[in-house]
Amino acid sequence: MRENIHRFFRAARGAGVHVSPAESIDAMRAVAQVGVSDRTILRDALLLTLAKSQDEKLALGDCFDLFFSQPEPRPDQPEVDREDGSQGTDRSPSSSSASEAGEGQPPEGLGPLAQMLLSQDRNAIAAAIASASGAASLSDIRYSTQRGIFSSRILDAMGLQRLRDDLDELTATNPALAERLRTALDAFREAVRDTVAQGLALYAREEAENLRNEILRNAPLARIERRQVAEMRALIRQIARRLRERYSKPRKRQRRGHLDVRRTLRRNAAWGGVPFLTAWKRKHRDRPKIVALCDVSGSVAQVSDFFLLLIHSLHEVVDDVSSFAFSSHLIDVSDILESKSPEEAMAEIMSKVGFGSSDYGSSLVDFEKEFMSTLTPRTTVIVLGDARSNNLDPRADILRRISERSKRLVWLNPEGRLAWGFGDSEMPRYATFCSIVRQCATAQQLERAVSDIVATYQ
Repeated sequence: MRENIHRFFRAARGAGVHVSPAESIDAMRAVAQVGVSDRTILRDALLLTLAKSQDEKLALGDCFDLFFSQPEPRPDQPEVDREDGSQGTDRSPSSSSASEAGEGQPPEGLGPLAQMLLSQDRNAIAAAIASASGAASLSDIRYSTQRGIFSSRILDAMGLQRLRDDLDELTATNPALAERLRTALDAFREAVRDTVAQGLALYAREEAENLRNEILRNAPLARIERRQVAEMRALIRQIARRLRERYSKPRKRQRRGHLDVRRTLRRNAAWGGVPFLTAWKRKHRDRPKIVALCDVSGSVAQVSDFFLLLIHSLHEVVDDVSSFAFSSHLIDVSDILESKSPEEAMAEIMSKVGFGSSDYGSSLVDFEKEFMSTLTPRTTVIVLGDARSNNLDPRADILRRISERSKRLVWLNPEGRLAWGFGDSEMPRYATFCSIVRQCATAQQLERAVSDIVATYQ
């Protein structure tokens, strides 16, 4: 049972539940106290010791139900054959045995698997499959293409070759019994396939999710299918969480500073140098400030949705963030992003200025008139957009003044570099005044760009 519980921990991790070594030890102690005979009590004990949120509780409950839907391997299960399945028994059934088989009793000369299938003992068959699954390391399955491999391993571990020999002999001596065994073998193969499918659902979930995320991370944001939007939003949230975890702790250390050994020793000279009083070095840093201008016009509406979602998370990483959205005119959306959930904020912003015809020149005019005072020499300005202004005046002169008033100007463009400067794209003209210009057509490129920007403040 201990090995079975450890396999359950692996399945739980695949279901998205974080199970640390300490938590697994606590869970094993709880299992030792409540026992394993009552599955309801066992389920409650594992959920109480492992689940840390309502979502994890639901995921863990589903995982438990799926994992324990099959019987456990029997400790006294006879060892199955790997080659010919012979265990000192006569391989050729006698005519008297065949006649007995015709009356419903399996011949004694048959192998263990054939006798088990002819006896139609479902519990014994299920327990034997569970034992063979452990021998075949079914918990190592990761991809759907491995189902055939693991099915063959389980069948071989249970003595399929001996069963084939038994079938050949029965076909010659007792066709009726051979047909009955062949039918039982078909049902047995189906049961093995179901067990492998269950193992795939339990143990390959994490690998499949990682594979899907990797594909999404490198998929163009502008061409995400409608059915993938929710998955991409979840992926962007993961990126935002990584940014918070990566950059929040260093900022706390910097507020405290580093130990000044020389001053600490001098201050504690009266106590023989024992550091009762500590002195810290603090390197002065300007408070970082980010101003984000996000294009939400019709041509980039789907991409800007993800941009705004990531900007929403920047408020938890950088103390001072001002966000603006624009199509043909520009509005301040900082309060919306700070006071509402991401979904509500996205919907409100898009309803106010989204899906319009882009006019970068007019939007830059709005920013210069109303919000130019937000820029200081310590401000990083991030522009997220395709720089397509529908052949209207791009007002690059305003962008130049924005660049001069700020610490640096970063442009993140969702279009490929080959499209810059063609048609109504003003990217080459705008790029002249930018400190950094990045293509951000995928989630991976977006994460790298924002990570590089935030890292400069640490």
